Amino acid sequence: MYVGTYTGPDSKGIYAYRFDAATGQATPVGLVAETVNPSFLAIDPTQRFLYAANEISDYQGQKERGKKSGAISAFAIDRKSGKLALLNQVSSHGAGPCYVSLDQTGKHVLAANYDGGNLAVFPMLKDGRLGEASAVIEHTGPSVDPSGPQPHQIDLSSDNRFAIASYLGLDQLLVFRFDSAKGTLAANDPPFAQLHPRARPRHFDFHPNYKFLYVLEEAASKVDGFSYDAASGTLRQIATISTLPEGLNGDNTTAEIKMHPDGKFLYSSNRGHDSIAVFAIDPATGMPRFLESVPTGGKKPRNFEIAPGGSYLLAANQNSNNIVIFKIDPQTGHLTPTGQVLEVPSPACIKFAKFR
Repeated sequence: MYVGTYTGPDSKGIYAYRFDAATGQATPVGLVAETVNPSFLAIDPTQRFLYAANEISDYQGQKERGKKSGAISAFAIDRKSGKLALLNQVSSHGAGPCYVSLDQTGKHVLAANYDGGNLAVFPMLKDGRLGEASAVIEHTGPSVDPSGPQPHQIDLSSDNRFAIASYLGLDQLLVFRFDSAKGTLAANDPPFAQLHPRARPRHFDFHPNYKFLYVLEEAASKVDGFSYDAASGTLRQIATISTLPEGLNGDNTTAEIKMHPDGKFLYSSNRGHDSIAVFAIDPATGMPRFLESVPTGGKKPRNFEIAPGGSYLLAANQNSNNIVIFKIDPQTGHLTPTGQVLEVPSPACIKFAKFR
């Protein structure tokens, strides 16, 4: 289990744990890579390489087209020790990269530059290093937010034909046709799905059947459900539901959203309320139904991850410097704390790798 962090006086980079998916027990390995602000991680399908978004804006003092840049780092995974060896680091072509993912073939790395307002695609070389960007997508239209477009996530469809990016500053999910041979992106027709004003879409996740997609409204503390047409790459909104208990308002923003691998339950995190919202999903219609919210046992749950096998959920509480492990009830989706709390400075992302 790899944990990306925001670095500072207490954190130096990426930390690792050995995780037993049968018991939910995590054993610390320690610091496995020293790197600045590795706030989001991705692991390639072969489990040999790890990629980190270095959420900075001053990479090597560079400015590209008058814009500052962050970095994307490529690491080789030592499958015995779990430690990481830096392969190379490249400019992300935009400031503040906050998300990194891989295409379904593991041949390209995609990045969302939050502060730079753009997206980038990088070829993954045979030895795991990153090549120069094969595509950089700049948003040229108006933004509904004074801070700019602010893309927060980019991920590929299951057939690798379409890339979807959530643009917090546009209130849109942009859809691109992805050329896996060239590593390029082109606007789909239609080019986006519109959310209502001030939705500020953050993270999203596909249902395991890839017929539905769920996206968080960061500012409004809501989940929007969409049906997804895999043939055309189009999205149609079908539902909007609060991530908070009925009647509860106040200072809260959402952060992470994940489908359970069996497709029956959906989870999202609330920062302020400091909880995980649990939803049941209708398998036929994709409609979400709020079940409960469970305290995360910490402050500002920026990220969480469901462990392989679907029996445990691990909540990364950024402001209380801990990760709390929960047992998932397979029948009800309910979360029960196991009692194990991991002390991690400013945890921002959790990713699992399985070694044989």
